[in-house]
Amino acid sequence: MTKPTASFVNVGERTNVTGSARFKKLILEGDYATAVDVARQQVENGAQIIDVNMDEGMLDGEKAMITYLNLIAAEPDIARVPVMIDSSKWNVIEAGLQCVQGKTIVNSISLKEGEAQFIEHARKVMSFGAAAVVMAFDEVGQADTEDRKVEICTRAYKVLTEKVGFDPNDIIFDPNIFAVATGIEEHNNYAVDFIEATRRIRKECPGCHISGGLSNVSFSFRGNEPVRRAMHSVFLYHAIPAGMDMGIVNAGQLDIYDNIDADLREAVEDVILNRRADSTERLVDLAEKYRGQKGAEVVKDMSWREQSVEKRIEHALVRGITEFIVDDTEEARLSFARPLHVIEGPLMDGMNVVGDLFGAGKMFLPQVVKSARVMKAAVAHLLPFMEEEKEELGTQDESNGKVLMATVKGDVHDIGKNIVGVVLACNGYEIIDLGVMVPAEKILEEAIKQKVDIIGLSGLITPSLDEMVFVAAEMQRRDIKLPLMIGGATTSPAHTAVKIEPVFNLAPIIHVLDASRAVPVVGQLLSDEDRPAFWENTKANFARIRERRSGGVAKPRMPIEEARTDKTKIDWSAYTPPKPLNPGLTTIEDVDLAELARYIDWTPFFMSWDLKGSFPAILEDEKRGEAARTLWADAQAMMQRLIGEQWLTCKGVVGIWPANADGDDIVVWNSEERDEEAARFFTIRQQMIKENDRGQTALSDYIAPKGEGADWLGGFVVTAGHGENEKAKEFAEAGDDYSSILVKGLADRFAEAFAEMLHERVRKSIWGYAPNEAFDNEALVKEEYDGIRPAPGYPSQPDHTEKETLFKLLEATERTGVELTTSFAMTPPASVSGLYFAHPETAYFAVGRIEKDQVESYAERKGWELRKAERWLGPILNYDPNAL
Repeated sequence: MTKPTASFVNVGERTNVTGSARFKKLILEGDYATAVDVARQQVENGAQIIDVNMDEGMLDGEKAMITYLNLIAAEPDIARVPVMIDSSKWNVIEAGLQCVQGKTIVNSISLKEGEAQFIEHARKVMSFGAAAVVMAFDEVGQADTEDRKVEICTRAYKVLTEKVGFDPNDIIFDPNIFAVATGIEEHNNYAVDFIEATRRIRKECPGCHISGGLSNVSFSFRGNEPVRRAMHSVFLYHAIPAGMDMGIVNAGQLDIYDNIDADLREAVEDVILNRRADSTERLVDLAEKYRGQKGAEVVKDMSWREQSVEKRIEHALVRGITEFIVDDTEEARLSFARPLHVIEGPLMDGMNVVGDLFGAGKMFLPQVVKSARVMKAAVAHLLPFMEEEKEELGTQDESNGKVLMATVKGDVHDIGKNIVGVVLACNGYEIIDLGVMVPAEKILEEAIKQKVDIIGLSGLITPSLDEMVFVAAEMQRRDIKLPLMIGGATTSPAHTAVKIEPVFNLAPIIHVLDASRAVPVVGQLLSDEDRPAFWENTKANFARIRERRSGGVAKPRMPIEEARTDKTKIDWSAYTPPKPLNPGLTTIEDVDLAELARYIDWTPFFMSWDLKGSFPAILEDEKRGEAARTLWADAQAMMQRLIGEQWLTCKGVVGIWPANADGDDIVVWNSEERDEEAARFFTIRQQMIKENDRGQTALSDYIAPKGEGADWLGGFVVTAGHGENEKAKEFAEAGDDYSSILVKGLADRFAEAFAEMLHERVRKSIWGYAPNEAFDNEALVKEEYDGIRPAPGYPSQPDHTEKETLFKLLEATERTGVELTTSFAMTPPASVSGLYFAHPETAYFAVGRIEKDQVESYAERKGWELRKAERWLGPILNYDPNAL
């Protein structure tokens, strides 16, 4: 079969706000005229049906659907093809059905909510004379195996034809096309499952049609267009003869099967048909040849290799290409008088270009880290020659200055710090990197011991800001007159001006805007000629910032006693707290990384690399898309090794205990008799003045008060971090900071996925209050289930010290190997902890700022001095504890 698409109906996918970033932008901006052109282009490219979807949180989906369908109905060249009304919201589908003329298709209905609703929706569709896409989804969940696909579709067919009277020719089954070549073994047969299920469904459900979202099968290769096109063509080559006669595709981007490069076609076919155990690894390796190309033929642009060695080095640094850097560096070394001149010349020139592009928003963090990897490889080649030169000349090690760098206590993030370290080292500075979670005492002791010239503090999370203030104050107290550099995602000139500089005036304090600008900042700080003016200008700027902010007045808050009277009201007489099936402690060690991968929320992964945007839309982002796609591909390649070679070990513990609220506290009892207190969690209540009737919430409001009957509280600690630091160190020691940072980011994602998976297990079987719950990963990410898992240190309970009580109750360190630092950060870093609340009215909230009366009450309840409470609650205080 050389033309598998001859009897295949193409459903255009680009008029869908969830699948096309461009279309979404047009609709959100109200540019319907251009949006109509998108539909026209789809028809011109061969689409025989137009799929229209307006499911976007910022849209009035019903209004947008009506507007758009009315517009395309007035365009003869578009209106000649049927419309597929695509929405997860039934009111949007109904609105769309009332707009279209002629035969239309509803996408979709399913058995997800049970037969009664399925029948109701099917009858409504039939009343409009429309056809329906029926998803292979029932009350249990999505069908993933061949047998499940057949089971659900045949059941739906019988209901539609026998109970509703639906015309079989108007039934379009979508048996779910899932991604293959993900590195997860259970996914390897997904394409085969679809193809074989299609064959059986067409036989057992005469008259029906089979459709699917074709792009899903190649999702693992987002950003590699040639491989994706090949996967789509090969998939259709086998699925169409099996009975697939429709598909949501980009109609203009299907390659002819026979024209696909033979090696690529064979590797793709191995994956689609699951013919080899190593199919995924082989395709991943081959795919690198095609990255960045628009078609399936390899057209690798090597014209940059014809440029001067300086330009070749610049190109390699900007593009993150390590393949030729050693040869080019050696060529440059032979043309310069000294190896150091190669660093000071073409290498730093190239890094300056990187810095300019980064500062202009034309390069992004993952790309900059790759640039640093290239730089490191070049410098590693030059180092032996530089050492040899020193021996011959009898000179000692020289450096332009010594910089101590550390991620402050309580923080484990070091991406920016690592980049700064690499760039400064390549510019002749000696770097002393103390790593992450470094307490103030160690930072200052090492600074004195090592006789450094500058201290650089890095941090990403909000508590880091307070720790930086503490370090600066300690420098003042100890009379340490060293310049202080501040950097990290949550830092800012404003915070540096308002919080840090006022406690330290012995030497310059500089906020470094981004990693690429560290070199000129350090140069000015260490220059006797430049430093005075640089410091004076910075101080003047900080003074202006403080002056601008001094006019702000804190919003008034409700007195705490009044807030307690206005607490969140729950009718406990109408609620029976579910008793857990497995109370007490449960240790979790039966964790498969491949299983956890299905629970990963990828949006935070991209945000950790400073690529802001939701996944998967970020991959198609006009500005960040290229960087995001490359990062995604690199992450998926590493995921395969991480899972296959079991780089990480996961451990967890769950506890569910008898509990009751005691005012703003939660008492955990020793037994169900509730006569002896085992522990007490202290919660913090909102004091904000609201314009609604939601009350002033504290976490204790979600637990039945003493005297209102039995209730339960859960807690957990999970980690995916055992093995993380070792693997990251292995990459770093090999000069590959990019992979070192990448593995840390993936470990964080696995830890969060573990927390998500375990919460689901708790709801369904350990606590067991939702045994029949069936949510896909999107619904889990949106937290559509009953119950919450708030964590100490986060908005609903900002006090990190509450982790100590949780860890003791859970025997967490003994059972999971997770420990708490002196600032109550968890180590290994890829760890998550929190509490479980089961009441269906629970919701996440932010305490917001609080007044001194509550801080005093909190200190008294915990047995603390007021100053200690003010320190731990500093970020939420609605007053200045230092004010006279």
